[in-house]
Amino acid sequence: MIELRHLKTLSALRDAGSLVEAAERVHLTQSALSHQIKDLEDRLDCSLFIRKTKPICFTSAGQRLLSLADEMLPMIRSAERDIARLAGGEAGRLNLCIECHSCFDWLMPTIDHFRQHWPEVELDLSSGFSFQPLPALARGDLDLVITADPEPRNGITYVPLFTYESVLAISKQHRLMARKHIHPTDLEQEVLITYPVEPSRLDIFNHFLDPAGVEPSSIRTAELTVMMLQLVASGRGVAALPNWALHEYLQREYIAARSLGEKGVWCTLYAAIRDDQKNADFMVDFLNTAKEVSFRNLTGIKSA
Repeated sequence: MIELRHLKTLSALRDAGSLVEAAERVHLTQSALSHQIKDLEDRLDCSLFIRKTKPICFTSAGQRLLSLADEMLPMIRSAERDIARLAGGEAGRLNLCIECHSCFDWLMPTIDHFRQHWPEVELDLSSGFSFQPLPALARGDLDLVITADPEPRNGITYVPLFTYESVLAISKQHRLMARKHIHPTDLEQEVLITYPVEPSRLDIFNHFLDPAGVEPSSIRTAELTVMMLQLVASGRGVAALPNWALHEYLQREYIAARSLGEKGVWCTLYAAIRDDQKNADFMVDFLNTAKEVSFRNLTGIKSA
């Protein structure tokens, strides 16, 4: 009566918070997902969640099935990994490189999870801030690059992980607090605080300032996200960061944030891998785990 697909659907619905987003995550149309849930409710003769609530509120029956999903889905994933290792004798190397400073918060749990389940795969990690990682990936020096700036290259596949909004962090006393969203020209008078990378590798330049032909008054760099936000809160400048990286600070009202432009600047984070490794069992599992951990832990992201 209760099938594996039902547990996956309910888990996605809880994590996504809406039918539209949940349907995207399980690769169904919204109509097909709604029909699947209604069919299960008819079989069980009870409702699983309360309609027209935001975020979605599950009934006692729905909560019980979610508990079952939380217990069973990891066990099934673990069994699938074991079978893949037995079938393929998977041993290999996974050298990761990150072009995203604020990605360490969600990538570390992914790596910990991966290390536990693939102990025979040699794992290494580096940051791509002092060299060009994509050429290194093409040469075989690296195996996976986390990037928001894909470049077409022969033999390289870009796997979308999630989509996020890049927003402007400002102090609570900033003159731009009165704005609902930011215009490019608003930053002509501002000190822009960024990570220590080339402007061409930053979302705010690629998708907001450069198309408008605008430059900030000056640029100041900081290595750590927390350092950037301390400077922002102290009125030393403004910073453009992923929405999910600011969630905790916005909740504490430490800073404020505004969208870049009326529609916002939305970007996609990718995992770049070589074509010859994209079907390796440990690579497929790492990518699936990265997506699951991201959607479970990050606020404000969407399916790519």
